[in-house]
Amino acid sequence: NLVQPVEDGAVGNSILPCPNPYPLDFPKELQFLNNQYEKCCCSAPPPKISDLMDDNDLLDLLRLKLDPNHCTVKNWKNFASRWGMSYDELTLLEHRTQGSMCHSPTQEFLLRNNHKTVTELTELCRVYQRIDVLRLLQRWMENDWPSRWQNAH
Repeated sequence: NLVQPVEDGAVGNSILPCPNPYPLDFPKELQFLNNQYEKCCCSAPPPKISDLMDDNDLLDLLRLKLDPNHCTVKNWKNFASRWGMSYDELTLLEHRTQGSMCHSPTQEFLLRNNHKTVTELTELCRVYQRIDVLRLLQRWMENDWPSRWQNAH
C-alpha cells in the first residue's frame, strides 16, 4: 500500500485505496484527469478494448466513425497499420468486410487488439486527430465503464 505524504513533508497515515492506473513512463498529457477509475473513489481498473466490445451502442458509433473510407479522414486502416497490421492483412480485411452489414473492419481491428487498453486506443485518436472518436471513448470511460465494471464484479 502507498502512503500519502502530508503537507509538512512528513508521512501521514492516509493510504491510497488504488494504485496509479498508468505506467510510470506514461506521458502526463495523455492521462485523463477526470476519469472515474482514476479518482480512486471506485476500484475499476483502466478498461481494455475487450471491455468495450460488450457495448453494442458504443461499437455501432465507433463503426460509423471509423469504417468509412475518406481520403482526408483517418480511419480504421490508419489505426490498424499503426498497431502493426500489414498491408496484405489490411487489404484482406477490407475485402472480407466490404458491403457486409454484420462485419465491420473497425470491429475486426478492435477484436485483434482487444488485449490493449482503451487508453492506448485514445492515443491513436490523438495521433490521427480523431477528436470525435477520442471524446466518444472518454465519455464511455468516465460515464459507462465504472458502472459496467461494478455490475460485473
